[in-house]
Amino acid sequence: MKQIFSFLVMLALTGMVAAQTPTKPVMTFENVVHDFGSIAEDGGNVTYTFQFKNEGATPLVIHNVQASCGCTTPEWTKTPVAPNARGTVKVTFNPTNRPGNFNKTITVTSNAQAPNLVLRITGNVTPRKRTLEDDYPTLFDSLRLSDSHVAMTKMTPVETKVVDIKCINISSKPLTPEFINVPSHIRMTVSPATVQPGQTAVITTTYDASMKNDWGFVTDQIYVIFDGVRNYKNRLTVSATIEENFSNLTEAELAEAPVIEFDDKVFDFGTIPTTQKVEHDYVVTNKGKNDLIIRKVKASCGCTAVKPAKTVLKSGESTEVHVTFDPRGKNGRQSKTVTVISNDPKASNVMLRIQGTVQNVDSSTLK
Repeated sequence: MKQIFSFLVMLALTGMVAAQTPTKPVMTFENVVHDFGSIAEDGGNVTYTFQFKNEGATPLVIHNVQASCGCTTPEWTKTPVAPNARGTVKVTFNPTNRPGNFNKTITVTSNAQAPNLVLRITGNVTPRKRTLEDDYPTLFDSLRLSDSHVAMTKMTPVETKVVDIKCINISSKPLTPEFINVPSHIRMTVSPATVQPGQTAVITTTYDASMKNDWGFVTDQIYVIFDGVRNYKNRLTVSATIEENFSNLTEAELAEAPVIEFDDKVFDFGTIPTTQKVEHDYVVTNKGKNDLIIRKVKASCGCTAVKPAKTVLKSGESTEVHVTFDPRGKNGRQSKTVTVISNDPKASNVMLRIQGTVQNVDSSTLK
């Protein structure tokens, strides 16, 4: 009887031990957070290796390791990790152009009992000393500029804006920048007019939207020349987004405003050969009370031509925006946009889309 009892006790204990032994792999890291402390931005990459052990009863396989940022590169043990064996997840962090505190996560996906584990690296990147090229990245011959894009951002059609960009003469002789291809709505000046060697100056751009007489996102290209010599690489881009300001309209004025409405905003022409042009009419209707004025219709690509039949619509009146798409030189899936700018305060910019697939066709099949 005692022997039977002892056997039953041993059997129960064996069952308890078996029940406590995980049937899946168990990934246990020595630590899941590493602090790099303070590292230099120009000191190169830093690396830390996380160590783990498989405390389960079956081999552990890491399926993937995904970092939260492209600045962090993981490497890991690619072969199965046997029970009681160890593996690693090595993490490399690139501090270049990332001054300040950082906190990055690395997600480890495996066949373990907990299939997703998150590791973390932290630290602080001390910024490197800025160079002349950092502050003046654009080079026009011997004149370095802080930017080659003069962005006016949003403007009303009656607004005038002024934007400055800095420059420095890196040559051993004086430079006198001049500007060509300057339209009437833009004025360009340099102060001082002649920039001595090593001296900084300011290029001032004055933009008069009322003289531009355009709508939406618009750009102009202006060239900087020295001693009368034109270098096509020395090009400044001046941009602005010219929009009406409806923020001061009262509720009563909004109730009387025009309302733009389209029968559809997307036209899919299906599949066509490169020899077949596509034409489509988007029907636009004024659902408001006051006149709807179509300020501008602009396509995103030169392959798409647009033409509104009428630009001023009375209440309830409709017209068409005729769109022609030329597929020559195109192949595969196409998606072009047409922007309609109007005086509807709630939808002053409406984007239409024309899309489909263009297939190259052998000319011999067309005979």
